[in-house]
Amino acid sequence: MHDTPGQSFEKDNYMESGRPAEGGQLAPGRVVSAACAGGEARFTCDNGAGLTVTALAPKVVRLRYCSDAGYGDGFSYAVADGAGAGDRRAELEMEEGEEGFRLSTGELVFDIARDGLRMRVEDAAGELVSEDDRGFHWQENKDFGGDLVFYSRRVQPNEHFYGLGDKSCHPELRGKRFTMWGSDTYGYGVDTDPLYKNIPFFIGLGHGRAYGVFFDNSFRSFFDFGNERPKVASFWAHGGEMDFYLFGGPTVREVVRGFSALTGTAGLPPLWALGYHQCKWSYKTEAEARRIARTFRELDIPCDAIYLDIDYMDGFRCFTWDRDAFPDPGGLTRELAANGFKTVAMIDPGIKIDPGYAVYDEGVERGVFCKRMDGTLFRGNVWPGACHFPDFTDPRVREWWGGLYRGLLEDDGVAGVWNDMNEPAVFNDDRTFPRDVRHDYDGHPCSHRRAHNVYGMQMVRATEEGLRRHLGGRRPFVITRSAYAGAWRHSSTWTGDNVSSWEHLRIANIQCQRLALSGYSFVGSDIGGFLEKPEGELFTRWVQMGIFHPLCRTHSSGDQGDQEPWSFGEPYTSAVRDAIKLRYRLLPYLYTAFRQHVEAGAPVLRPLVYLDCGDPEMLHRDEEFGVGDHLLTCPVSKPGLDGRWVYLPGGDWYDFWTGCRVAGGDEVWAEAPLERTPLFVRAGAVLPLGPALPHSGARDWSEIELHIYAPPGGGEVESSLYEDAGEGQGYRAGEFRVRRFTVSSGGGALIVGQEVEGDFAGVERFRVVVHGLAGAAGGVTVDGETAAVVWEGRALVVDSVPAGFRRIEFCELPGGGGSER
Repeated sequence: MHDTPGQSFEKDNYMESGRPAEGGQLAPGRVVSAACAGGEARFTCDNGAGLTVTALAPKVVRLRYCSDAGYGDGFSYAVADGAGAGDRRAELEMEEGEEGFRLSTGELVFDIARDGLRMRVEDAAGELVSEDDRGFHWQENKDFGGDLVFYSRRVQPNEHFYGLGDKSCHPELRGKRFTMWGSDTYGYGVDTDPLYKNIPFFIGLGHGRAYGVFFDNSFRSFFDFGNERPKVASFWAHGGEMDFYLFGGPTVREVVRGFSALTGTAGLPPLWALGYHQCKWSYKTEAEARRIARTFRELDIPCDAIYLDIDYMDGFRCFTWDRDAFPDPGGLTRELAANGFKTVAMIDPGIKIDPGYAVYDEGVERGVFCKRMDGTLFRGNVWPGACHFPDFTDPRVREWWGGLYRGLLEDDGVAGVWNDMNEPAVFNDDRTFPRDVRHDYDGHPCSHRRAHNVYGMQMVRATEEGLRRHLGGRRPFVITRSAYAGAWRHSSTWTGDNVSSWEHLRIANIQCQRLALSGYSFVGSDIGGFLEKPEGELFTRWVQMGIFHPLCRTHSSGDQGDQEPWSFGEPYTSAVRDAIKLRYRLLPYLYTAFRQHVEAGAPVLRPLVYLDCGDPEMLHRDEEFGVGDHLLTCPVSKPGLDGRWVYLPGGDWYDFWTGCRVAGGDEVWAEAPLERTPLFVRAGAVLPLGPALPHSGARDWSEIELHIYAPPGGGEVESSLYEDAGEGQGYRAGEFRVRRFTVSSGGGALIVGQEVEGDFAGVERFRVVVHGLAGAAGGVTVDGETAAVVWEGRALVVDSVPAGFRRIEFCELPGGGGSER
């Protein structure tokens, strides 16, 4: 959100700023006992160090080391219920030799040295996945107790690294070093590190084969990808265990799917959460909020949500209203809802120290606030002044916090909640809590050194659980600034306090792609930039990128000017309107892509390296990205351009705007005047497009368009369309419909098939639009019955096709309207 410039700093010594000298480090000794049973192998060394290897799946293996102090508690907030080592196991076989041990899952093979537990990992094809340098080692933390734990591996020739979630640099991580310590980084830049979120998961890629590593340790941690020593990659933490998961590939898709299976995925959001959202610091009165909503409708610009920043509160006291500025909150939200707008309100973690303020008094009475080591309540200054802060790692506190939302939701009509400042950010020299602050950590008491990186995650967990209790069965929508791996089970997120600049448009593109690759699919940026004010062209181009991000929200610091879609005049207002309308036309496709993420862990945004990690051209490109199964876009990221070069993955594609077919595996020139952005559709796709309605609640999908992009011949391409009510929990009880389409061509015919699962009463008819036929249709049949067709430009159209069709066949004759470029 907003803060004065600065970031988290600690003492510049080996304990706080990096890696200690190797002289004081210890390593495992010689293995004296080894056993393997039930998918788990345990090794103990003569100096007390140990290793436990657990096969959760043939390509997902947990490696948990201990120093001479023994194992820790092994507790994790990241691992989803039912997905951990205690819930699922795969077969693990062990062979013992003179020099060491060989473990095999059938997909991954681990050779573990008897001396020092150093490890080499290969896949089933015998290709190298990972090879230790020093492997596991540790050093006593003499300042705070426990150990600093380290792991080092050899960098393979031509190896590349991706992931780590919230990082603003180029997607390729090799040669760089990073820190995981959630920080309030106001106006960050391309090299700023750390940022707000902590996702210690990365992907290695060498010779077209991928693997992944998730270091599940919430202490301050570090990742070095050949920065200190070019041929060594390492990761380490200032406490806790060396506990990580290895994910086998060989594709990036498989690695990401394995990580998602471990840490879970987002719940299916309400449909309105995928609409366009308007936010500002701040819409300070009911009258201003009404004016903004009214202008959207008058100018025919779709919008689903309006946000209220902290100024709606009484003196920044959470769960209160400034009754002078907002005399009738319930009346306001009901009026907005009647016009198709949901209201999203901010709630920060800091509770103002103010006897007589009900939330404060109750919090003190219940003992929910964080304490220092000596038992006194921690005090920190944020927007309300001096505050106490709930310990969200205590399940008793989360229950209390969730209950506080009852009034906002049930009485005041708020539909969603925005949690900010939850790194946690504090206005002191360290920018966060002192390290001696104590936390419950769900029954594993610890200091803030362990709890810092999960604080925001547990806050939004408490918020989401409260929304589930008090929304009357409606789906919760939460947005957070800070997070740890797995926070996506509870909340969407955005990329924080960015700047209105062309550089930050590019940074936002990279951040959202990287977060998606790292498990966080429900992401977006502050469209247009939070700080400073964009010119109309920059704002337009940012909107044209943002409409493809799962979270599509404009947000700005209001003291630097207005940033609504109409704030820049023509021709920008019309171009922005067109872009947002395209977002609403794409809602059936985007909702389907989100359902694929929920069910199978496939990210909604798909970087090129995800689409094809075997294509060397994909490894360094950072602007093009896929959206769902069949779309690819690339924003215009420099001023004054009316086109740009775009790299298309292998196969055939269609220009969305012209209907022309183009060959992939190369760069193509995409025309991009101000009113449109480069957009391509995979050949063979079935792309559902709905009407451009003013908001998602006005949805009328009784008839939608199916755009079919004819493949050049051979093979079969699959697409899908998911339908449900867009709200509520009925889909969990089977109230949905999935349509699975296949498209194939050959023998002078184009065949479109459909299979349907579920009986949700949704789409009744399709308007079928076919692109790329080589000739005029000699005949079209729908389930064997002749259908009338017309040509609209280069596309062939069949109107009013029953939604339950099983087969459409297009026969071609030479001399018609197909096109290619």
